[in-house]
Amino acid sequence: MKHLAYGFAGLLLLLSCRVSMAADTATTVPLGGNAYVTHPSPTNEEVISDAGLGNWDSKQAVVSVYFDVKKAGQVQLALVGALNGASHSQVMVSIGRQTKLVQLSSTSPGPFPVGTFFIDKPGYVKVDLQGRYTDGGYFGDISGLQIQGSAVDGGTVFANDPANFYWSRRGPSVHLAFDVPDNTEYFYSEVTVPKGQDPVGSYYMANGFDTGYMGIQVNSPTERWVLFSVWDSPTAPTTLVRKGPNVITNDFGDEGTGGQSHLVFKWTAGTTYRFLTQAQPDGNGNTVYTSWFSARCIGRQDDSCKWQLIASWKYYGTSTYFKGVYSFLESFDADHGYIGRSALYGNEWAVTTDGKWSEVKSAYFDTDPTGLNAQRLDFAGGVIGPLFYLRNDGFFSNSTTSGQTFQRTPAWIHPNVDLSKLP
Repeated sequence: MKHLAYGFAGLLLLLSCRVSMAADTATTVPLGGNAYVTHPSPTNEEVISDAGLGNWDSKQAVVSVYFDVKKAGQVQLALVGALNGASHSQVMVSIGRQTKLVQLSSTSPGPFPVGTFFIDKPGYVKVDLQGRYTDGGYFGDISGLQIQGSAVDGGTVFANDPANFYWSRRGPSVHLAFDVPDNTEYFYSEVTVPKGQDPVGSYYMANGFDTGYMGIQVNSPTERWVLFSVWDSPTAPTTLVRKGPNVITNDFGDEGTGGQSHLVFKWTAGTTYRFLTQAQPDGNGNTVYTSWFSARCIGRQDDSCKWQLIASWKYYGTSTYFKGVYSFLESFDADHGYIGRSALYGNEWAVTTDGKWSEVKSAYFDTDPTGLNAQRLDFAGGVIGPLFYLRNDGFFSNSTTSGQTFQRTPAWIHPNVDLSKLP
């Protein structure tokens, strides 16, 4: 039976915060919103919940806690938590090459002092915890990391909203909003994920609009998707009109409801992919959204270069062309929110109902409430020549200010797409 002694852990965190406030020198970073199992044990039983770290029984597991400081200096650490099912344990605490051992005892209420570390520059600090010895089944249930010292005196940032720890651990999503002409029927774009920037739990959304989105994602170490979804309207559920070969369709829930279609496709980092979406009124007060996908191929024409139909979905009660066109980058797996990812977005074009292609050369950059509310600071976006870029997670420093508009270098010549011959 798994060991989850968290009825008491929340109380411990509250008591530790009160002790810290009384001392007026220390701050407690809750593990529930700021920690990850960065090196799981073979059994993968250790877990981070909103209450903190539990099921911690393997010496092989490494748990990492993150917080941001505004200046270099010293930081004194202490572990907040309790021993459950053991009398004594020993934990190794590290910041880079600086390592100290802390003794935990069931006879002490904690916090358990670790010692002093030196932080050599402002930015995110990573603190690693690894169990070394226990006379029971577990090294302890750790709810918080207490920090104080000159490095912290200049200010610190970490996730401090327990109601949103899940979103904080996923990390901030980042967006590019595009202005397109009225009566835009088609939107075309390209996305390149650089090699090494494709961890599990990543979604690179290329063609988004006010009622749906299309892009590529990493579902597991062995499976990747091309995904196209349309939300339900207030008047009726979205319905499938048609789909491409091998495309799987279903309803989706959780973050809204609607129709989802996906193609299991082993897309690769370092390759540029093309995305095309159509918004077409059906003449009966509804709108049909259709998306196609292909690799961008130069000098060759294999099957991956040909346009593949993903699906057409009917959205009821609104007859419209494109509105709210955008792209985004997100982590949808909270357990992998400590791993960084990035993507290059470019060659955006809008095609109006009269067949005119217009290049979209500017984008408004912003982040979500996780970034806006300073729960996480690792978000960025900007321009590299003819491409926009988005970056998130990985606990990097020097974030990009949200709310900026970027201009990319134009390509001038629109893609060679025969819209009349799409599958």
